[in-house]
Amino acid sequence: MKETIQANIGSVAFTLDRDAYDTLKEYLDAVRDRLPEHDTETLDDIERHFAEIFGERIASPMQVVSLETVNEAIKRMGRPADLGDGPADARTRNPAPHEILRPLRRTVADRSIAGVCGGLARFFGTDPTLVRIITLLLFLFGGLSLWVYILLWIIVPEESPRITTNKKH
Repeated sequence: MKETIQANIGSVAFTLDRDAYDTLKEYLDAVRDRLPEHDTETLDDIERHFAEIFGERIASPMQVVSLETVNEAIKRMGRPADLGDGPADARTRNPAPHEILRPLRRTVADRSIAGVCGGLARFFGTDPTLVRIITLLLFLFGGLSLWVYILLWIIVPEESPRITTNKKH
């Protein structure tokens, strides 16, 4: 004998096996975590779509939604990772040093002179030392003027302290 749970999904009442309910709840919680806090409409749409899928699979309101039915519906809906921008903590955390940041900013923590090379390295997702060496070689042999560096120093804004990635908490 299996435990069943009554649940209102997309404004439609369903009876689900306990394992099906737990799986669906875990999926919807993962989706909720990936959406902005104020975006309840998307989650409501997803629940309504689940209700439609369950309605297609279940002939009678007396039938119970099984784990197999929930897994098939999840397969049709797609992974939570495909929805939204990512978990709330991932959206608010500081990006790792190897991640590309847009827009271009001069770095505060990884600077030698003005943070231009460090900012370019972060922007292009490469090592700051490599960018500094390339910049030096272009100064000496490639015709890159010191004025270009100074212009970038002036034009490219400095990152705010919350964007700094080299601090460990």
